[in-house]
Amino acid sequence: MASTVPALAQKTKVKIKTDGPAPETTAPATEAAPAQAPAAGNVSKAIPVAEYYEGGQEAMYAFIEKEKKYPILARRNRIQGTCIVSFTLTTSGTLEGIKLVKNIGGGCGEEALRVVRLLQFKKPDYAILTSLPIVFKLGAPGQAAATE
Repeated sequence: MASTVPALAQKTKVKIKTDGPAPETTAPATEAAPAQAPAAGNVSKAIPVAEYYEGGQEAMYAFIEKEKKYPILARRNRIQGTCIVSFTLTTSGTLEGIKLVKNIGGGCGEEALRVVRLLQFKKPDYAILTSLPIVFKLGAPGQAAATE
């Protein structure tokens, strides 16, 4: 066993000397690395049902931010975090089985449910069970006091 490990290591470190450019075996590895870097850098994950929302995921979250009202109790108690709402997008484009999976309190869970019920999706070919994170984050202290 011990003799096979160095042999494998030698095979991966072997360089082929050629008169031309670097061997083609290294080109796909260097091309694949930049393609993976943006995916790892994304802050939010791709939501499966977002492709069935008019305008995609960015438009869906823009609508959520526009419609979301920070609950007064949560604002007073400085409650921040992410509520997660689970639902099924049916083949008719309606939402069924809407339920709160994670609630941070202060009325944020109820507000997340209300906003998710407002979403309008296109009809998918099959039913999709998914969860949608709704983020509640307070602004700067001066901004929060001005809105109360």
